[in-house]
Amino acid sequence: MGVAKVIELLADGDTIESAVKNGVAEARKTLRSIRGVWIDGTQALLDDSGDVVAFRVNLKVTFVVE
Repeated sequence: MGVAKVIELLADGDTIESAVKNGVAEARKTLRSIRGVWIDGTQALLDDSGDVVAFRVNLKVTFVVE
């Protein structure tokens, strides 16, 4: 039986998909055995004129504890 742990992180990107990929890439710098991510929330970031300039996702990253 394995033990898994879940951490949360925020990641930004030009699209929701790129935000998820950026978050996973950042998590992989310090975590091994990442098994999946769950998008807990999304947010559109706006500039001063109200135009969407980026997206932010709240990710829950699941990884196996060695």
